[in-house]
Amino acid sequence: MDLLADVLDVAGVRGTVAATVHAGDPWGLRLFGVPGAAFHAVTAGAAWLRLPGEPPLRLMPGDVVLLPTGSEHGLAGDPAGPLEPFDHAASKAALAAGGRLDLGPPPARTRILCASYRHDPAVTTPLFTLLPEVVHVPAGAPGAGLLADTVRLLSGELAEPGPASTTLLDRLVDVLLIQVLRAWLRAEPASPSLSWLRALNDPTISAALTALHADPGRAWTLPALADHVAVSRATLARRFPGLVGETPAAYLTRWRMDLAARRLRDTDDPIDTVARSVGYTSEYAFSRAFSRGRGLPPGRYRAQARGKIT
Repeated sequence: MDLLADVLDVAGVRGTVAATVHAGDPWGLRLFGVPGAAFHAVTAGAAWLRLPGEPPLRLMPGDVVLLPTGSEHGLAGDPAGPLEPFDHAASKAALAAGGRLDLGPPPARTRILCASYRHDPAVTTPLFTLLPEVVHVPAGAPGAGLLADTVRLLSGELAEPGPASTTLLDRLVDVLLIQVLRAWLRAEPASPSLSWLRALNDPTISAALTALHADPGRAWTLPALADHVAVSRATLARRFPGLVGETPAAYLTRWRMDLAARRLRDTDDPIDTVARSVGYTSEYAFSRAFSRGRGLPPGRYRAQARGKIT
């Protein structure tokens, strides 16, 4: 069981290439709230990333940035010049024609690969919201070489698309996200947030989380989980919330409800079958837990998720 892979899979995180910006000075682009997360990789030249109320950030060739919540931001050839709103229609046309979106006068000295990520709204286990507003991976950062290799593959495919090009591009964008997350985890920020993502750097708590994900239907207790990861109950009771921000029981309940929500929406399995799959022997107990977590009983949630009620 790979914990990060499991969360990405259940959360349905998927990336889509928007376009490759080819810009000649002067140029500036404003991107209003991007649905999901926004990603930019500078493949040539340089650019400034500009966020309201924040100092501009200089991006050099090989740098990549992830804006996990799609915050309003700008990309420009200088730190203070005007910004033009991003033209989504022009971007789609550019992608259909090979992925190139031209800005400013020629010659184009800066090239930036732009992509976005979305996730399944049925899943509440956080991922992008656990990250800082901007995740910047400079070209010289540990692991950035692999990122650069993937960006080169993306740029090459955009320049010379072939059969199944769209599928290949989206798969490569998914790879980029994993590489950015790995780089961020290696950097170990000075003030890490409490979350399952930060806990991946702790072997004991990572093992505990992995056990919960590997068998979410098991009747886990704190002593059983402590035995599984070979630590004392007191140690696990202290370290788990100290890193994750919630108890093992609270984390497991939320993850079970995420699994149940997807199964309710995507299958016709009876509610008692869904309940048993996530560790509840009583449909009543499951319904109470699901209603607390989602604000709706399972049956009503299923109907609403399928658009049968409002």
